[in-house]
Amino acid sequence: MTATAPARPTLPPCDHRPRPYTGLPKAEVLALRQQYTNPAIFTLYKEPLMIVEGHMQYLFDETGRRYLDLFAGIVTVSVGHCHPRVTRAMQDQLGMLAHTTTIYLHPNIARMAAKLASKMPPGLDVTYFVNSGSEANDLAILLARAFTGHNDVIAVRNSYHGGSPASMPLTSHHTWKYPQQINTGVHHALCPDPYRSPFPGTPEEIATRSANDIRELVRYSTPGRIAAFIAEPIQGVGGATHGAPNYLREAYAAARAAGGLCIADEVQTGFGRTGEHYWGFQNFGVVPDIVTMAKGIGNGAPLAAVTTRREIAEKLTQRIHFNTFGGNPVSMAAGLAVLDAIDEDGLQQNARVVGGRFKAGLQELQRRHRIIGDVRGMGLMLGVELVRDRDTKEPAREETLAMMELLRESGILIGKGGLDGNVLRIKPPMCVTAADVDFALEALDLSLKAVGR
Repeated sequence: MTATAPARPTLPPCDHRPRPYTGLPKAEVLALRQQYTNPAIFTLYKEPLMIVEGHMQYLFDETGRRYLDLFAGIVTVSVGHCHPRVTRAMQDQLGMLAHTTTIYLHPNIARMAAKLASKMPPGLDVTYFVNSGSEANDLAILLARAFTGHNDVIAVRNSYHGGSPASMPLTSHHTWKYPQQINTGVHHALCPDPYRSPFPGTPEEIATRSANDIRELVRYSTPGRIAAFIAEPIQGVGGATHGAPNYLREAYAAARAAGGLCIADEVQTGFGRTGEHYWGFQNFGVVPDIVTMAKGIGNGAPLAAVTTRREIAEKLTQRIHFNTFGGNPVSMAAGLAVLDAIDEDGLQQNARVVGGRFKAGLQELQRRHRIIGDVRGMGLMLGVELVRDRDTKEPAREETLAMMELLRESGILIGKGGLDGNVLRIKPPMCVTAADVDFALEALDLSLKAVGR
């Protein structure tokens, strides 16, 4: 669909001035990419956007135009683009030693593991470092199977846990799954999201019924015992969906009754993004057996981790397990700087306060624009589901794409998610300000009016 471009609100002032771009012209970059990179690599907008510089919550294209980044490199930039603490730590380490592997001692990996343990509930204090969320979830499943002696794993519909051969079966979006995936005993329980649940009732009743589906899967689809239950506290790619507060408690109980370990995928929800707590699972009153994390832990550096209890971690010693780049000194330096910046810059508090302002503003927009079917999420992990009809909940796919284009014209970069691609994903760097939020809400309002629903 097409929409009339709205008047543009004004970005909040910023004292950063981007350097003049002197690299390859955009047209040449696009031509080289189209010729030499895999065609599966896609761009987000009708007219591809070229980003060449970043500063905290802002990005700049080759012309020097500034954009408010509400997607944070797909929820990866936690403390801000080119945060000076993180940049300095990486530069200092790179000047001394870029790579060793874990066959030698280095202080950074030991310090980073200890720092992570200090952020976890007691007992979750042993960490293995890898490079991506997919690798982290692969390793978590291996650990769970090795520890329990069981094979079957239960994930949740609408989930995303990665695209590697072992994590792809955990993912529950057909759009992200190739027919060649090797599904070795993975089953998907009903999603507790009350907006699109097949169950009637209150969110709490839907959560209970969804948790009971885990028990039914154990009875009908497994040998009666499982290795693990894995879930994102708030689904990321799925569109910021989550169940009522009782869901994870009841789901964990069902999984543990079947002999399984409980894995919290904190790749997008961790490190203070949900505001009230440092970890997403803490919002729901549970303690997992294994925690996987990536993205925001490195603020853009390739860094991920699996933290668990020692008796579970020890199962990995029965064979040789090695990751060439896991624990890389430069990535560890970045991770340590990120954890310090979250604390010293008050970013968890900022996610709570500014995120609360953002969500309240989105809920006000929902009252005025019928195309908004649902506003959900916590802190600075928010989702806005767009529908053509509030009664039928028909996904507004084309309208979502139109919204993204209009927001780009206004100077805002935003993501989309949900199985039908009809959810605006709002997950900015956690340094975003109240002025940024007010600007974004004004741009959203104008764009919603232009879409015409």
